[in-house]
Amino acid sequence: MNVRTQISRPDGTVLKIVSEPTLKRLPLYHRFLKESELAGRETISCTDIALHLDLDPTQVRKDLESVGVVGRPRIGYGLLNVIEELETFLGWNNVHDAFLVGAGSMGSALLGYRKFEQCGLKVVTAFDVKPAIIGTPIHGKQVLPLEKLPNLAQRMHILIGIITVPATEAQAVANLMVEGGIRAIWNFAPIRLHTPEHVIVHNEDLYCSLAALSQKLFTTLQMKHPNPGVDPMAPTIAALPH
Repeated sequence: MNVRTQISRPDGTVLKIVSEPTLKRLPLYHRFLKESELAGRETISCTDIALHLDLDPTQVRKDLESVGVVGRPRIGYGLLNVIEELETFLGWNNVHDAFLVGAGSMGSALLGYRKFEQCGLKVVTAFDVKPAIIGTPIHGKQVLPLEKLPNLAQRMHILIGIITVPATEAQAVANLMVEGGIRAIWNFAPIRLHTPEHVIVHNEDLYCSLAALSQKLFTTLQMKHPNPGVDPMAPTIAALPH
C-alpha cells in the first residue's frame, strides 16, 4: 500500500505529512531549542535533543528530516535554522486569529495565556451569553454576545474557534462556528462534536487526562506495595493529622 507523504497545493508548493506521534514531539523540540538559543548556543545535535527529552537520537533525526531539516556530520544543526524550519512547518510564524466562546474560569485563563502568540495563535475576542460578562474586558479582550459570532467570523475571516462552555452548550456553539466559516475547533467541552468533514476538531479532554494520571499513580503505588490487602495510600493517610 502506498502511503502519501506530501500534498501538492494549488500554488505549486508542497505540504509535508507527518505522523501524529511526530507532530506531538515537534513542539517539544522547539521549546528545547528556544531554551538553548537563550543560553547562547549556535548549534545542536540529535544527541543533545534526545538526552534532554529522554528520546532516541535516531527518532529525533527522523522527525527533523520529515519536516525538511538536515544536519551536517560532526557539526549538527544550525540552531536558528532548525527553529525557523519548525516554526514554518507548525505555522507558528504566521499568527492565526481565533475566537473563544465561554468566558468563564477556563475561558478567562486561556484569554490571559500570552504564550499562545508564540505558537501562532492570537485570541482576538471572546463570546458569551451571560449578561453580567458581556461587554466586560477580560485580559484586554472584549466579551461579545454569542449571536454576533457567525457574522463577525465571516467578516474577519476567522478560521479557528475555541470552545470552553459546558457540554450541554458545546454543539450549539460548534454549529455557530461552522456557520461563520470557522475551519478548526479546539474543544475543551467533555463532549464529542458533530461537524462537517471539512472542519477539524481537536478535543482537549481534561477528564480523560486526569483519569490516565490517576491510573498511572495507582499502578505505580501498587508496584511498590504488591501485597494483597495493603492499601497503597495508607502511609499517606496515616500521616495526615486527625
